[in-house]
Parts: sequence; C-alpha cells; structure tokens
Amino acid sequence: MKMVKWNDVEITQNTHGVDARKLYDTEHAQVVHMILKSGGKLKKHLTPVDVIFYVLEGNGTVEIGDEKQEVGPDTLIDSPAKTPHCWYNESNDILRFLVIKVPRPTESTRLL
Repeated sequence: MKMVKWNDVEITQNTHGVDARKLYDTEHAQVVHMILKSGGKLKKHLTPVDVIFYVLEGNGTVEIGDEKQEVGPDTLIDSPAKTPHCWYNESNDILRFLVIKVPRPTESTRLL
C-alpha cells in the first residue's frame, strides 16, 4: 500500500506561484493538493483535460466558464476540459483543495 501525506510532498513550481503538491501522478490521472493563502488566486487558464476540484478546508470563489460561485468544505466542482477557470481566496483563512485531472494531461495548461 502506498500512502502519501500532503505536507511531506515538496511544493511544485507552477505559473500561479501558489503552494501546489503532486500527491498522485500516473498516466491515467493526476492529483494535486493546492493551498491558496488569504488574497491568493489561480490565474484564469485552460486545462486540456477534465478537472475535478474538491474543497478540503476554507472558503473561496471558483469561476468556470461564465459561472462564478463561492464554495466551502466538502464541495466537489466539475470543470470540463478546455473551459476557462480560476480560483480566488478572498477570505482571511487558507483555502485547501484537491485538483484531480483525468486523464493525466499530455499538453500544458494555458494561461489566459
């Protein structure tokens, strides 16, 4: 059995400049643990594959296509492939969520 604790994984360099840690990375899927500090954001971008977000802690705003919604813990959000999306943490607390990409992308994410 393989087990991974998010805080034992090194932060991955990324274009958003946020705390992102790859917890799982195979040819079939990828799972990244993200932390947005108060005032932090993920820039608007396109991902070439379907993305599922799962909020672990905190409250934030997710924007997918033309829809914008505040979300909190234990919420799953679906973001279809090639749909512009971004995240904002306008709270005073951290926002922690998982980013699940299926299948694992073979192309890079494109900032808008």
